[in-house]
Amino acid sequence: MPSEILDAEKFVALSGRAEYCSVKRLKDVVKLKLRTASMLYTLRVEPVKAEGIIKKLQCEIRET
Repeated sequence: MPSEILDAEKFVALSGRAEYCSVKRLKDVVKLKLRTASMLYTLRVEPVKAEGIIKKLQCEIRET
């Protein structure tokens, strides 16, 4: 089961050990999904905040 993270700073910290981050852009929200070796972490943010978070991530970015 995926685990939803509500804190963007914690999400960015987890990106250091992630294989990749999948970005899914919907109408009113952007979903970010971090895939680590054992877990999938998700974060839902507003489109205006998403770009700042994506720039801070320390793993490969995959747009879907």
